[in-house]
Amino acid sequence: MKENAPKIAGPHVVVVGVNYTTTPLWIREKLSIPRSQINEALESLRNYVPHGVILATCNRTEIYSIEDTSRHVEQSIRRFLTDWSVIPEEDLAPYFYQSRNYTAMRHLCRTASGLYSMIIGEYEILGQVKQALDNAERCEMINLPLRNLFQHAIRTGRRVRDETQISKNALSVSSVAVDLATNVVGDIQNCRVLLIGAGEAGKLVAKALIQRGVTNISIASRSSSRAQDLALMLNGDCIGVDEIYPMMRASDIVISCTGSPHYVVHQKGVEELMRYREGRPLVIVDIAVPRDVEASVKHIEGVFAYDIDDLDQVSEINRKEREKEVEKAMQIVDDEMENLRTRWQSLEAKPTITALKRRAEAIRQRQVQLGLKKLTSLTQEEQQAIDTMTKALVNKLLHNPIKCLRENGYKNGEVNRLVHELFDLDERGSN
Repeated sequence: MKENAPKIAGPHVVVVGVNYTTTPLWIREKLSIPRSQINEALESLRNYVPHGVILATCNRTEIYSIEDTSRHVEQSIRRFLTDWSVIPEEDLAPYFYQSRNYTAMRHLCRTASGLYSMIIGEYEILGQVKQALDNAERCEMINLPLRNLFQHAIRTGRRVRDETQISKNALSVSSVAVDLATNVVGDIQNCRVLLIGAGEAGKLVAKALIQRGVTNISIASRSSSRAQDLALMLNGDCIGVDEIYPMMRASDIVISCTGSPHYVVHQKGVEELMRYREGRPLVIVDIAVPRDVEASVKHIEGVFAYDIDDLDQVSEINRKEREKEVEKAMQIVDDEMENLRTRWQSLEAKPTITALKRRAEAIRQRQVQLGLKKLTSLTQEEQQAIDTMTKALVNKLLHNPIKCLRENGYKNGEVNRLVHELFDLDERGSN
């Protein structure tokens, strides 16, 4: 993320994070922030930076913040992630990526557009970006620049999906998990499937199973009400978490996608149930981060176990199919970044523009009042005409300086200083 990028005026955006392209799964799961802990994480983040947004998905954990002159925000975010994961900083440091300003903002826009997803063009990430903004709003960790940035990224993501085919017949991590299982067993329609987890990911897995003709599905979840609702929708069975191993014994495929911070399926339990399967293989696909299935399960004879990183191989075909659409999407993101630059340049210049207008108006009013004292014979209408005429004159004179302030981008600091000197502006804009 250290590519050259145009300079941009405005608040200094910082992002620090890890994702599936830079970081092994065992570290990602330590840095993961489940939805059930997001409020706790945001409250903790408050101790490190005054404002911040956490974008946490199965394939990334990223923190966005605004840097001011009194703080080293990148270092503060790194400390937060180190403390959260309880991994020594020297072990985490090689995996962190970070960027600032234009590059950080473009990264978020590309992320929201599905360009940095394992499954290119997937829909889920756009909702996850919006949820990250909502979470920060709820915990009062947002400020105006971050809100504007995330809203712009969401608009960019929607435009990419509206104007390209990148999300046509879009896959999801959940549907690719079903594809992976299908690649192993062949005909999946007659298979008995155990789905562990009834949250959003579980619903997407269920949808993918139904689309592929699977009818024999059992759902296990810590939330019995959600499991019952999903089982009713699927015309399947609902079981308790204490029945997982007996059901695995009778199943052909297990797909797990809970939000549990701990393992749900352990090596010992799988070894025990495999003794009763009479050599029948068992496919286990774990798409949870942190993982639901103990990693050593894949070494058990007769078990074909996969985690979320194994899905990357299956999704490679999807990436190749969407390469042309990626180019179009990148161009849209670049166009939207120009719009964002213009908006943020205007934001940077706004205090100086306000001071300049206030200074000019103070001079105008003072001179008009002095003139009217000498022109005592003027009617009310004539006085109003003079007032209107002088306002128009001031606006005409200020037009080019204000335009220059709004359009000079990264030079705004220098231009602002010159305008303050030329027009003798103080903090209030008048003397």
